[in-house]
Amino acid sequence: MAAPGAFYITTPIYYVNDVPHIGHAYTSLACDVMARFHRLDGKRVMFLTGTDEHGQKVEKSAQAAGMDPQAFCDRVSQNFRDLSGLMGYSNDDFIRTTEDRHVRACQALWRAVVAAGNDDIYLGKYAGWYSVRDEAFYGEDELVDSPAGKRAPSGAPVEWVEEPSYFFRLSAWQDRLLAFYDANPDFILPPARRNEVVSFVKSGLRDLSISRTSFRWGIPVPDAPSHIMYVWFDALTNYITAVGYPDMAGAAFSTFWPATHIVGKDILRFHAVYWPAFLMAAGVAPPARVFAHGWWTVEGQKMSKSLGNFIPPHDLVAKYGLDPVRYFVLRELPFGADGDFSHRAVVNRLNGDLANDLGNLVQRVLSFIAKNGSGQVPNPSELAPEDEKLLAASAALHATTRARIDRQELHTALEEIWRVIGDANRYVDAQAPWTLRKTDPARMATVLYALTDAIRRVAIVLQPFMPTAAGRILDQLAVPTGAARQLEAMGGAPKLVPGTALPQPEGVFPRYVEAAA
Repeated sequence: MAAPGAFYITTPIYYVNDVPHIGHAYTSLACDVMARFHRLDGKRVMFLTGTDEHGQKVEKSAQAAGMDPQAFCDRVSQNFRDLSGLMGYSNDDFIRTTEDRHVRACQALWRAVVAAGNDDIYLGKYAGWYSVRDEAFYGEDELVDSPAGKRAPSGAPVEWVEEPSYFFRLSAWQDRLLAFYDANPDFILPPARRNEVVSFVKSGLRDLSISRTSFRWGIPVPDAPSHIMYVWFDALTNYITAVGYPDMAGAAFSTFWPATHIVGKDILRFHAVYWPAFLMAAGVAPPARVFAHGWWTVEGQKMSKSLGNFIPPHDLVAKYGLDPVRYFVLRELPFGADGDFSHRAVVNRLNGDLANDLGNLVQRVLSFIAKNGSGQVPNPSELAPEDEKLLAASAALHATTRARIDRQELHTALEEIWRVIGDANRYVDAQAPWTLRKTDPARMATVLYALTDAIRRVAIVLQPFMPTAAGRILDQLAVPTGAARQLEAMGGAPKLVPGTALPQPEGVFPRYVEAAA
């Protein structure tokens, strides 16, 4: 078990024959939000991302580019490092599977499975269908006939492979995996994905080929260097490499493992079936959770370079700004489901949720204080029930957001926050401080204090989602950095101090207007 107060979150490691698109940005952004939230909640956090650089597919891509595989990986891996900077990710480590530390960890895990003495790894001969594009083996019953020949369920071409291979005795793990899923009902989320995995395992597991001899770009099998480890045995091990495996008594491993893995639904089987079996066979605890999210389509079509609808994250950030993009991709669809991207939807979210709802709330309250409240945090008198209701709703966001994030329900966390923003906007209209200015200045000050403190609490809990914009709101409330911006400050000290001078308010979310052609 991880140490109390520790949290380990991982992205999948991204394959280096690709270039980053909105799908990669989406997965890493979700992890970034969870990492930032838990740090603000006082936890020690490890957030890992990186690149998967071995396998036949990478070897062929490098050959097609006329490059040495390592040089090819160096170039493409940098694209994913650059994505972290572009999107403002707060990852603590970036792992590459070509690093020496990872080679050592993979070979140590292999040796640990062998040393367990259960014959979970044995030498045999593989004869079957293999997809280079998917880096996956498929049974005859899984293939789909097409005019171009047999295809994997993903549509990828397959080829018949016969070669000596080491096998992992996955068939022996069927009952143990099912027992593990029963004992840990939230190990796989969302629930629909869990049902898929349980059904797959109940249908029967075949032993898994975990080495190849027909190519060289990979990690050699210990004591059998003519064999290269199956790319998924290699790739999955990255999650424990980064916390110091095989030193399980070391500070990093004992503090952070097991991890929460966030993956696309297409690689759920590898993470929720193969990976826990590999680990348990080696005497290592399985991960804490595997959460599988859906895919983005673009204007109703699957994202594809050939269709011309491939969306580089850089273009989105340049067009709309970083925080609006971060907000949109996490708010637009339930995290875990498939969803469609459209520029119209981005503009609707930017102008509706951000400019009209949150931006307008902050701007009109702080501008009113600048003009009618001496530019200072208002001094409240006795709170009325409606004031207490607004403040209680905003204070409750800490607990409700934590509960949502603990189950990776990022979209519902934002829905709860926007519900309070809506409450605050309705409160402004109902209390009408512009009228109170003439009839009851003391009541006006109380209303404005309730609003500024509600905005403070909303901004604190929004920091993981939109760190720059939330920070600008807190700056305009004169909330100092540090403890005052931690989540625990939402319900307790430090609060806004009446009489504190506030800076001149500035708009945080301007309306988006398409530039003229």
